[in-house]
Amino acid sequence: MGWRESGPQPFRAFRVKEDMAAIALERDAELMLRAKGGDEASFGALLERQRGPVIHFLYRMVGNQAVAEELAQEVFLRVYRARTTYEPSAKFTTWLFRIATHVALNHLRDRRGDKSAESLDAEAPGVKPRQVPDPRPNVEQEMLREVRLDRVREAIRNLPTKQRAAVLMHKYQEMGYSQIAAALGCSEPAVKSLLFRAYEYLRARLADCV
Repeated sequence: MGWRESGPQPFRAFRVKEDMAAIALERDAELMLRAKGGDEASFGALLERQRGPVIHFLYRMVGNQAVAEELAQEVFLRVYRARTTYEPSAKFTTWLFRIATHVALNHLRDRRGDKSAESLDAEAPGVKPRQVPDPRPNVEQEMLREVRLDRVREAIRNLPTKQRAAVLMHKYQEMGYSQIAAALGCSEPAVKSLLFRAYEYLRARLADCV
C-alpha cells in the first residue's frame, strides 16, 4: 500500500538498519522514558550504552573486577526498579552515577578494612585501555609509563571515598561540579572543596612523577 510496504527488500532492510541506529543514538533520558512506558528493548539499549562507564567507575572505586561487575548489576537493578517513577528532572547520567556512587560507598563502608581487593593495575572488563601519545614506546618508556600509572592508581585508591568518587567523576567521566554535587548529594562548594583537597594530595604524592 505505502512506499515502505511496497519498496524493494534491500531498501526496506536499509530502513530497518537506519531505524535501529536512530534508537541506539537516542538520548539516555528518552530511552529511560520509553522503559518507563514498558519498552524493555529501550532499557536493554540503555544498559548496553551505560554498562561500560558504570563498571569503569565502580572498578576504580572498589579495585576489584568481580565486585565491580556485581555492583553494576545492583546499580542497574535499582535503575530498573525505579523506572516507573523516573522523571527527567536532571541529566540521566547524573541520576545514574548518583545511584552508582551510593552503591559503591555502601560497599566500601561494609568492607572497610578488607585488604582482599585487587590492585588497580588491570583494566576494567569491557573498558578500552587509554591511548598513549606514542603507540610504540621503547622498553624504557613503557616501563616508566607503567610505574607512573601504578603510582597514580595507588594514590587515587588511597583517597577518602568521597574524594575518590569526586575525582573519578571529574577526571574520567568528565562530569561538571553541578553533576558531581547531584551525584554525591552535596553542594557545589563542597564538591570544589573535595576536589581541591584530593588534587592537592595527588600533586604532593605524585610530585616526583611529573
